[in-house]
Amino acid sequence: MKQITVEVREIVVTNFQNGTTPNKKFNAYDERWIVRKLKENPKLSAPKLSNKVEKYLQKSVNPETVRRVLRKNNFHGRTARNKLFVSDKNKKRRLEFARQYLTKDFSFWKEVIFPDESKFNLFHSDSKVTVWCKPNEEFKIRNMNPTVKHGRGSVMVWGCMSATGTGNLEFIEGNMDKKNLKSSAEKLGILNCFKFYSDNDPKHTSHIVKMWQLYNCPKVINTPPQSPNLNVIENIWHELEVRIRKHTITNKNDLKKALQEEWTKIEHDFTQNLVQSMLKRLHAVECSRGYLTKY
Repeated sequence: MKQITVEVREIVVTNFQNGTTPNKKFNAYDERWIVRKLKENPKLSAPKLSNKVEKYLQKSVNPETVRRVLRKNNFHGRTARNKLFVSDKNKKRRLEFARQYLTKDFSFWKEVIFPDESKFNLFHSDSKVTVWCKPNEEFKIRNMNPTVKHGRGSVMVWGCMSATGTGNLEFIEGNMDKKNLKSSAEKLGILNCFKFYSDNDPKHTSHIVKMWQLYNCPKVINTPPQSPNLNVIENIWHELEVRIRKHTITNKNDLKKALQEEWTKIEHDFTQNLVQSMLKRLHAVECSRGYLTKY
């Protein structure tokens, strides 16, 4: 009896030295059951999961005990990514687009103008949803949180960028002026050779806009639907959002002033690195068979 007690103590000491403690609540079956329930619904919180354990396994446990089981099985709490879902039809279009332009190197992309509109709210929400998932699984559908743009008190802006920097930033009060694109191309130093990266916004696909592009844009790159991750200016909007929140903003004039000020401060190296990422983005789309990527 004395010898058995010594062996048990040695096991406990060894586990403690390895950073683990013996699990007195769950056996192997219980742990598999917990992991299975989490896979069915990754948005289950540890307290809710512990309630299920109490109900179905008849074991009263602390949520932290459940967390230890999850971490032991390589699950870690992460904020659910907000991503738009892509239809099967558009996945096919995205894949075709990626394969078409994967052969283009940086010399092609550095002459591309990436335009977009964005909405900036006076106040923004930082609400987050936590999800349990294994490494590199944060972009699976069940691990993401669908969202829509919202907010009261906002301004709409139009901007563009290329590898050489940012173009003009225009506040949209009414109809956009197509002269903005030409003046931006001149500012970026690629007026006579630029390629226009056209998304599927109805304002860009109307007949009158297409006719203007035909006579004024040396080349137009038509992108597939549901592909904001393939327009590098989306990263500019995110960076701009982060920077303006360091300002004191109480009204629309403050918001416009902050946007204009921070827009002019965006570094050339930042835009160049974004354009250089195009090949990686296209390769990621090909690897995901047209579905979501980390970009």
